Amino acid sequence: MRITFIIVRVLLGLLFLFASVSVLLNLIPPPPLTGKVKLFNEGLAAAGYFIPFLKVLELICAISLISGFYLRLFAIVLFPISVHIFLFHAFLDASAMPVSIFILLANIFIIYHYRKSYLPMLEAR
Repeated sequence: MRITFIIVRVLLGLLFLFASVSVLLNLIPPPPLTGKVKLFNEGLAAAGYFIPFLKVLELICAISLISGFYLRLFAIVLFPISVHIFLFHAFLDASAMPVSIFILLANIFIIYHYRKSYLPMLEAR
């Protein structure tokens, strides 16, 4: 189980590392967008701060996943991003649906691995 956890954690970290670095450094030109996907991305880009903030946050989470430091914290930080990636591909662009399913399930797997650490946060006082 430990080997599986490390493999899933590092693969997820490498995926987010590649995605964030390629956008932050403009390594890969963005694909031509149409329809609702174009409208959605233009809306996010219009805010000015959101895409760079998101990619820096993804980069920090990727470094955490790869290095193994602060995993419990960054698995929770990454969860809403993973859900959003899944929902984006489920409702707007199904072309990368298998990757989005992997991202969501890998994040859930990591959170499940540390489930006992999160229990004190969920206690009613």
